[in-house]
Amino acid sequence: MTNNLYKTNHPLQSEEWANFRGKTGIKVIREKGLFITIHPVPHTKFNIGYLPKGPMPTKQMAVELKELGKKENCIFIQLEPNVQRTEELHIKVMSLNLVPSAHPLFTRYTFLLDLTKTEDELLKSMNQKTRYNIKVAQKHQVSIEEEFSDKAFEKYLELTWETTKRQGFYAHTKKYHRLMWETLKIQNSEIKNQNFDKERLTAHLFTAKYKGEILVTWILFVYKDTLYYPYGASSSNHREVMASNLMMWEAIKYGKKLGLKKFDMWGSMGPNPDTKDPWYGFHRFKQGYGGELTEFLGSYDLVINKNVYLLYKLANKLRWLALRAK
Repeated sequence: MTNNLYKTNHPLQSEEWANFRGKTGIKVIREKGLFITIHPVPHTKFNIGYLPKGPMPTKQMAVELKELGKKENCIFIQLEPNVQRTEELHIKVMSLNLVPSAHPLFTRYTFLLDLTKTEDELLKSMNQKTRYNIKVAQKHQVSIEEEFSDKAFEKYLELTWETTKRQGFYAHTKKYHRLMWETLKIQNSEIKNQNFDKERLTAHLFTAKYKGEILVTWILFVYKDTLYYPYGASSSNHREVMASNLMMWEAIKYGKKLGLKKFDMWGSMGPNPDTKDPWYGFHRFKQGYGGELTEFLGSYDLVINKNVYLLYKLANKLRWLALRAK
């Protein structure tokens, strides 16, 4: 058996991410280079498996995952391949008898920015309004800094909860974020000594300050040849200085400085977004930087227990209706 038969180059399939998820109390299974998490269904004896950002599924892989799912008493295993969609690959996935997931955990789209371009080329490919907003932030002398202190991270948590309340979306618990930071954070000495292993997933905390006040905090991931933007939060104060726009531009330049090739903005809406959707503001913000809108295969369920799966789908639908009403 080849140990890394199915390995992919995404943060959520890294050893470091698997170690972090294990610390949260979730069971992590390592199988042929894949990391699969097992999640108990409350008040039942059943579990759900989750395989985020894995490879293109094959018949052999589906057989092996089904065996694993039976062993772990899973209702189904949710797969979200880190594979760009083509019609041919979509047909191939559907031939494996996978069921499109009712509730994807990852968005099907993202913006990918080519970091091998020059700064001038990147600026020219941006939306004119985006370039203008960057200049506004620079004019107001907004400063972007990489931070390593616990104090800066606590500010990140504070702004995260302010942002989720303002925008009306859900976030992981503070304990989750603290464990993630403690497990993945880059050390100041690694940066200063240029002892920085990009083969290891690392988290980098940045702040945007205006007149000494932190207005924006982001956590970026660096893994292999790619920069990722998984977490960001902002204050409702001084929105007029456009701190987030400068933060994104400095993140792009940071990725170039590290010699990375791509910037994955960690999710977006599709090609015809609903302007009334709560996520539209995030989509438009990222779109302004000229990245390529990229579609992935999507989210699929590998059903292990068909009868229980149908009951689960019904219960989950009612649960989401209740959450939206709340």
